[in-house]
Amino acid sequence: MSDRREGFLPIKTNTFDRVFISVVLFIAIGLLWMRFLEQALPLWGAAVLSALVGQWIIRKG
Repeated sequence: MSDRREGFLPIKTNTFDRVFISVVLFIAIGLLWMRFLEQALPLWGAAVLSALVGQWIIRKG
């Protein structure tokens, strides 16, 4: 019984793969936010955006 499936990601993934990709994107979005947007927008905006993107990837990816 495999959890592998195809979604919008260009590879077949299981739940662990999708969670790992979400965590990596969480870190990347946070770093990019701190570099380019933190002067104008607070860091919690990056956390909210990352959580939404991560949820989307885990469900649909």
